[in-house]
Order: sequence, then structure tokens, then C-alpha cells
Amino acid sequence: MDEKDDVTIEPDETIDDTVKSLKEKLKKAIEEKQEYLNNWQKDKAEFINVRKRDLESQKDFARFSNENLISELIPVLDSFNMAMGNKEVWEKADKNWRTGVEYIANQLKSVLEGFGLKEIDPIGKPFDPMRDEAIEDGKQGSNVTTVVQKGYELNGKILKAPKVKIGEK
Repeated sequence: MDEKDDVTIEPDETIDDTVKSLKEKLKKAIEEKQEYLNNWQKDKAEFINVRKRDLESQKDFARFSNENLISELIPVLDSFNMAMGNKEVWEKADKNWRTGVEYIANQLKSVLEGFGLKEIDPIGKPFDPMRDEAIEDGKQGSNVTTVVQKGYELNGKILKAPKVKIGEK
């Protein structure tokens, strides 16, 4: 403490005045302490909130950091699906070759699923223009009847909308 904060009783000062002075100093010290405590608590809460936002940002970055690479690999999945989708030509190919290609396609799908990629399967569901791309219009409120080209989402974010045909419910 500073020397000027020390309490000394002056000869002409009464004990009541000294007590009053001490009470005022104590009240001021308590107010300062409360102000410091409030500021510390606000800063602590703000720090915790910043830390939470930073962790969320890091999680989002990790979830979507591979988005460009995965988007580039989707046409490869489409190519596998087209090759295996033409049943007539597919059945004419050598069985061992088909097995190998199917294995590679499944391996690629498995790796991409591990990073959060999912196929969108809207068949039988009501047409949703936020999710689907209609290539043949039906009546409003119609269901998806056929998927012409698969759609994909990455961790809930649509990367490629499925191309669909829609018809009556």
C-alpha cells in the first residue's frame, strides 16, 4: 500500500471521522473489486465463446476441406455407374473383368463415404427443387419416379443434385 493510503489518526480528527473515512475507502475498494471481477468474468465468457467458434470453424474446415477433390471424383463415380448401368453391354464383358471393375468402384465409393459423401436417393419422395433437378416435369406435388443421374451430398451439403423424372403420386 502507498503511505498516503495508510490510516493515521490526526490529533484533531475524531474516531467517528476516522471510521467514516475507513468505511468510504472500504466501499470504494469493494466497488473496484466488483468492477474487476465483472470485467474478468466478461472477458472469460468472451474467451470461451471465441474458443467455441474457433473449434466449430476448425470442424467445418475439416469436414469440407476435401470438397474440391471429392467434387472432381464424382464424375468418376458417374462413369462407373454408367458403365455398370448398361446391363446388356455389361453382361457381355468378361466376368473376371466385371468383378475387378465392380471392386474398384466399390472401393472408391467406400473411401468417399468415409469422408462424408452420400448418394441422394429421392425415388418415391416428393419432388424437392432444393434437392432435385427435374429433367421431365410432372404435376406440382408429384413424386420422383426415376433417377436418371445420381446426386451426392457431402456432410449434408449438396454437391451434385440428382437428375430425376417426376410423375403422379
